[in-house]
Amino acid sequence: MSLKRLKELQGRIAEAGIDVVAILYSRDLYYFTGTAQPCVLLVSPREFHLFIRRGYERAVADTGNWLEPRHLSNEGRLDAVANKLREWKITEGVLGMELDTTPAEIYLEWQKLLPEFRLVDISPLVLEQRKTKDVEEIACIRQACNIVDAGHRRALEVLREGITELEFAAAIEDAHRRAGHEGLSFFRRPDFFMSRGPVGSGANLMTASGIVYSIAGVGMSAALPVGPSMKKIEKGEPIVIDIPTLYQGYHGDQSRTYVMGKASDGLRSLHSGLKDISDRIISNMTPGKTCKELFHLAWGRARELKVDDCFMSFGKRRNTNFIGHGVGLECNEPPMLAANDNSKLEVGYTLALDIHMLREGVGAVKLEDTILVTETGAEILTLSPRELFEVGG
Repeated sequence: MSLKRLKELQGRIAEAGIDVVAILYSRDLYYFTGTAQPCVLLVSPREFHLFIRRGYERAVADTGNWLEPRHLSNEGRLDAVANKLREWKITEGVLGMELDTTPAEIYLEWQKLLPEFRLVDISPLVLEQRKTKDVEEIACIRQACNIVDAGHRRALEVLREGITELEFAAAIEDAHRRAGHEGLSFFRRPDFFMSRGPVGSGANLMTASGIVYSIAGVGMSAALPVGPSMKKIEKGEPIVIDIPTLYQGYHGDQSRTYVMGKASDGLRSLHSGLKDISDRIISNMTPGKTCKELFHLAWGRARELKVDDCFMSFGKRRNTNFIGHGVGLECNEPPMLAANDNSKLEVGYTLALDIHMLREGVGAVKLEDTILVTETGAEILTLSPRELFEVGG
């Protein structure tokens, strides 16, 4: 972490005509300060101050030496924020907050505390800044992808006929943790849950969940209808693993498809077409390409291969506007590889190309990789071979 990110934020809010912003969300706090302790980061175009609500000693240690004591307060009361604004001679105007992550109760408290200010959403501006990853961030994402591969290698060791989805997932999760996975995945969505990650097999891959807009498994109960179940894995059926990992706050995201025994010709054909589409997109993930162009390129290739009936399908439902997403401090973040995203790829973007096929009577296959956009094109950060894995006889 460094002053560079804060200085860039100051420039962005000045350009946007925002007088001051208050950062409360843990992922954004970590991005700008190096700590995820409960804090309020107050930033104007000329000043900044970190109010540490709890865990002061830990937060100071987290931030290192670059935040001077004059920029820190061991203070959790909101009226301290109002006092600091008066000290800065900012008594009215536009106040930016992360309105997509701020509970209504907190919003109303701030509105009551600072009635002279008009509250606006600062999240799009913050997320725009976070799109481009620096060298330190990329190194963390690389390591997260290394950890994902440890889970893949474990999957090849433990997959056997009769193992339950839950036992299979637990072995993979254990390998992730032993390799350094921090144990959570972050999503910028309220009330979001998905177990440790989507895992499913056979018929459980054919049932869509409204929680995760992907092939996700059915979960253990209606209380958490995503991820592995107690179903036993049977010979010849596809199994999808999509468990993301976290290293020093940054995610690695990968999906692979496995079969216990021999895959059917139909399943092999589906996966071959899926990899063809993935290869085509990755080869076009160059600086200047728009997310929208890549989305249409994927669907164009699906039509050429005559698999558009099952590409990104959920049986009777079809997701037609999404083939991937940014990866960073959140597992799913901008930009989106979607029909309505005109963002141009830039050097330093990290994205997950997240595609699948589902055909009734055949099964489901999925292939997802984390990609870094470089000056010369795309670099695949995920390490596991990009094939359909047939395990055992």
